[in-house]
Amino acid sequence: MKAEPKAETAPKSSKKKLILMVMLAFVVLGAGGAASWYFTRSAPEGPGSHKPVKAEPPVFVGIEPFTVNLQPENGEQYLQIQFTLQVQNLQQVELIKSNMPKVRNRVLLLLSGKKASEISSPDGKRQLSAEIIAALKQPFVAKGEPQQVSEVLYTSFIIQ
Repeated sequence: MKAEPKAETAPKSSKKKLILMVMLAFVVLGAGGAASWYFTRSAPEGPGSHKPVKAEPPVFVGIEPFTVNLQPENGEQYLQIQFTLQVQNLQQVELIKSNMPKVRNRVLLLLSGKKASEISSPDGKRQLSAEIIAALKQPFVAKGEPQQVSEVLYTSFIIQ
């Protein structure tokens, strides 16, 4: 009877070894698959497959200065402002220049509705920039394409 327990322990240890080997194989295959995925995802596919993107230089449109009466708070106040628009390309420059009366009207209406306290802080200026961009992105003609204005850069900003 002593021979039988030895016979039973031998298969148990071989089953454990087999399970351990299978688990180790899964871990190695999983690590290899993960490494393969990582390196094929981040590496270029081959020479010349990814061409470097040439960044186009920024295109700017200067806007003539505005002098606008602000909404009264502490007596009469006015804003004297000048800014430059950053646009997508030269076609946008021509579109904005050819519609300059509409551009100036939209900005004038926007500015004349402001109070000095709303636009005197840096956050107020950033908010004003966003509002100018939104106003100028509206198409100049019904059902037209919106203008591609990306930034308002102040060159002069005086509140008196």
